[in-house]
Amino acid sequence: MTSFAAPTDRLTLSPDRLLPADPGVRAIARRLYAAVQDQPIISPHGHVPAQWLADDSPFGDPTSLLLSPDHYVFRLLHAQGIPLEQLGVGDDTPDAEGARRAWRLFCGQWAAFRGTPSRFWMETVIADVFGVTVRPSLESADSIYDQIADALARPEFRPRALMDRFAIDVLATTDDPVDDLRSHAALRDDAGFAHRVVPTFRPDKYLEPARSDFPDLMAALAQASGIDTGSYAGYVAALADRRRYFKDHGAVSSDHSHLDVVTLTLDDAEAARIYDDAIAARVRPQDATALRRHMLVEMARMATEDGLVMTLHPGVHRNHHTATTRRFGPDTGSDIPVTVEFTQGLQPLLDEFGTADGFQLILFTLDETVFSREIAPLAGFYPSVYAGAPWWFLDAPDAVRRFRAATTETAGFYRTSGFVDDTRAFLSIPARHDMSRRLDAGYLARLVAEHQLEEDEALETALDLVTTVPTTAFKL
Repeated sequence: MTSFAAPTDRLTLSPDRLLPADPGVRAIARRLYAAVQDQPIISPHGHVPAQWLADDSPFGDPTSLLLSPDHYVFRLLHAQGIPLEQLGVGDDTPDAEGARRAWRLFCGQWAAFRGTPSRFWMETVIADVFGVTVRPSLESADSIYDQIADALARPEFRPRALMDRFAIDVLATTDDPVDDLRSHAALRDDAGFAHRVVPTFRPDKYLEPARSDFPDLMAALAQASGIDTGSYAGYVAALADRRRYFKDHGAVSSDHSHLDVVTLTLDDAEAARIYDDAIAARVRPQDATALRRHMLVEMARMATEDGLVMTLHPGVHRNHHTATTRRFGPDTGSDIPVTVEFTQGLQPLLDEFGTADGFQLILFTLDETVFSREIAPLAGFYPSVYAGAPWWFLDAPDAVRRFRAATTETAGFYRTSGFVDDTRAFLSIPARHDMSRRLDAGYLARLVAEHQLEEDEALETALDLVTTVPTTAFKL
């Protein structure tokens, strides 16, 4: 007769979670992980608002902190048939009872998260940060909610205190080019704030001439820069001005996400003609695409002048479900990956700037078929190119392991970006970095066990992956 473990309502976190199952390899991984477990966090790509830290206001409730901002969580609940309006998604902030109801819906669907990285992160957050010891369920939902809500009312759970507790040395935000960055300036000038919070220049919508609001965006860009954007030359100058403004406020990178990464170079007259059509709202779709692809090359050119690292993460069909986007706005869970090509698409850009002094380009993807075929070989030749860590749908244990296997043989460890948490869920940052550290310890341990590395080399590499590698890739 087969026997099974008795059901339990306890929430317990194994110290060996995500480490290799083989006892001998696990013993090596334990030693490697122990060396990096408490290293400070470098988070060079994320979406936590700087205003949270500048204001240091208490967080509201468990739902608005842990559930509503996390598209990993609410999109899977939506797939289970729960309407997004019941989860506090969008602009309609739920009242106290609505927030509690949303939390009950989440806990009642806990089984839906089995095997997902979201479960790993959420378990780590509620257990390690809030001391929860019971497994989420419909029956335990209220007690967990109350325990977290009570903690959030205490000073040690305010944003700045958590920055200290989490040992986040560097935190990058993602910012609109016309943002005045006042929160970043306030943090920089605060002698009592010991962390580095840097903005990231995210110009995507300002590089998409096909947008219906492109003329309005150009007006906003003109106002922010003080440069007339009525001409193509003014447009380029205004973007360069805002990049310098971001650099002066601590930015280290620009962030770009379009449907593809095809690049090309237009002559000035053709670029000006298309731009004139765009601000007159009469641009042809094929011309708009050409100008956008040209502007990626312009962003690379500007990067050789101002030193901002250029990060590309293409290949997403944004806002796939029209009704959801109309009701709740963008970034509400219906973005879906598509295939993407790098080698031919980036050749014009890399032909011009791939070996330029100071230029650095980090390539992220949601199409993991290109890790070994394109990204690793590009990073293994061009001194400017780094292989970005598995991102978004790929920041999961097995995908991270596949990334290491796919890229290390061609590009090694030191042509990669270091882990990026890419999250709006502030409290999950340590959990996400912990996941990465465990997985890298496991991968390195296997190389030691197979006699491809000595353990001292693996230890040095494990430490470099959380310190030197991201610092180098993002010029920190």
